[in-house]
Amino acid sequence: MTISIGNDHAGTEYKFAIKSLLESKGITVINHGTDANDSVDYADFVHPVAEDVENQKSTYGILICGSANGVAMTANKHQKIRAGLCWNKEIVHLIRSHNNANILCIPARFTAIQQALEMVEEFLNTDFEGGRHQNRIDKIPLSC
Repeated sequence: MTISIGNDHAGTEYKFAIKSLLESKGITVINHGTDANDSVDYADFVHPVAEDVENQKSTYGILICGSANGVAMTANKHQKIRAGLCWNKEIVHLIRSHNNANILCIPARFTAIQQALEMVEEFLNTDFEGGRHQNRIDKIPLSC
């Protein structure tokens, strides 16, 4: 499994903790995020993650910024992306089981690192239920 990860300056510490967790499980991590705490524009790191997931270079993506709203909005501009903003494990479970989310968005300013690690675990260990949920997901993308 390969996971692409992206973050702005608010998520650097979180990214390193998540990257360490994933690599300890034998998961390959593609780092598109900043490694510094200097102010950057989150969109510069979101699009490469979304493209990796869209093009099946990565199984999933993880995005981290202060509120996670900006990264979620940006990622969801991509046709094949279902990015979910989560602040606890219960919501993570729902975005995977009901929405088949392929990108997890974590708000660094509203979660603790340990909580973020638990959310990543939940994201990886929750399967999509399919069924009636697939019908709903099929209606998400707009036709061009």
